[in-house]
Amino acid sequence: MDKSVRVGIIGLGNMGSAHARMIMEGKVPGLELAAIADERSDVSKAFPDIRFFESGSDLIKSGEVEAMIVCTPHFSHTTYGIETLVAGLHLLVEKPISVHKADCERLIEASKGKDVVFAAMFNQRTDPAYIKLKQLIESGELGEIERVQWTITDWYRPDAYYASGGWRATWSGEGGGVLMNQCPHQLDLWQWLFGMPETIWADCQIGRFHDVEVEDSVTAVMKYADGKRGVMITTTGEAPGTNRLEVACARGRVILENGKVEWLRNEVENREFLKTTKNLFGKPDTWKVEIPFPNTGEQHLGVLKNFAKAILDGELLIAPAAEGMNSVELANAMLLSAAEGGEVSLPMDSSRYEALLKSRIAASKPKARVDVRGTVDSDEFAKSF
Repeated sequence: MDKSVRVGIIGLGNMGSAHARMIMEGKVPGLELAAIADERSDVSKAFPDIRFFESGSDLIKSGEVEAMIVCTPHFSHTTYGIETLVAGLHLLVEKPISVHKADCERLIEASKGKDVVFAAMFNQRTDPAYIKLKQLIESGELGEIERVQWTITDWYRPDAYYASGGWRATWSGEGGGVLMNQCPHQLDLWQWLFGMPETIWADCQIGRFHDVEVEDSVTAVMKYADGKRGVMITTTGEAPGTNRLEVACARGRVILENGKVEWLRNEVENREFLKTTKNLFGKPDTWKVEIPFPNTGEQHLGVLKNFAKAILDGELLIAPAAEGMNSVELANAMLLSAAEGGEVSLPMDSSRYEALLKSRIAASKPKARVDVRGTVDSDEFAKSF
């Protein structure tokens, strides 16, 4: 690209630093890293040639940048995001866009009437397997979706992970556990692929595997108006864990697992067969369709490239930030269901969950941070996205 956008990054933790390095290494055409901000001044040593601010607000007001990437702890996504939008700067916010639906509504409202690009870092929308599944669904090739089950339990985290930041796994710091930290991508993919359910029931176990005050094990049941049902199971305490998405449909069963899409395809749609066969124990004949994928797409790099092209060339966003409210609402509804012991109807009254969260924040106890820098295995970190 002939043009470039001067971008700033607020929050130089694992993700912010990774984004900064990709931009500095020239991997994102159209983006130039102009400034960074973090409350920890020592992080500036890793980026000696980049202007450093100890305050994200000061960076936003500095006039140094045209766009901002917010990679701070979850609650400040809303505050820094609104400041960025009010300043008329383009914004890419890490997941989740906010901790609860009411803050999502405030953040999205701040973007209205602004001539800016507002994107979310839902990088797994670049994965060819999920793109293919979306194509199969939207084309009607699968027929009616009957049931969805996603077991996503390969988020294993040792206690050292939670000790690495006093804000981690606290209501006041993250606003939740596995649902707000590890699963926003899967919750986003769920609504992107299957839409929003009519009701949610969930069992969220607080501190089942770790000494934390938030949920680290969840089983949720989602009911849809058209009769289909969905089940999501997730935890950070199971090893080696599983990542298996199973979709039962009129034309068979699709499974996404281990980097491939496997479709056991019915020759005759299941409902047609059950109404017409005379065989008391008959089933439709099937054949196996396997769609291998050699990689998982460009992930974070793909979203960064798309952000630049959206600003410079008007390219459609992979993940418009306004869509980020759906994944937050799913997580909020699961936590609200577990707290109240019943089903929660969607759309959810955002004030209802906000009141619950405020009561939990009031009793929250941030942990003392343990310095574990230098013990992060880069390969394991990459696998944890």
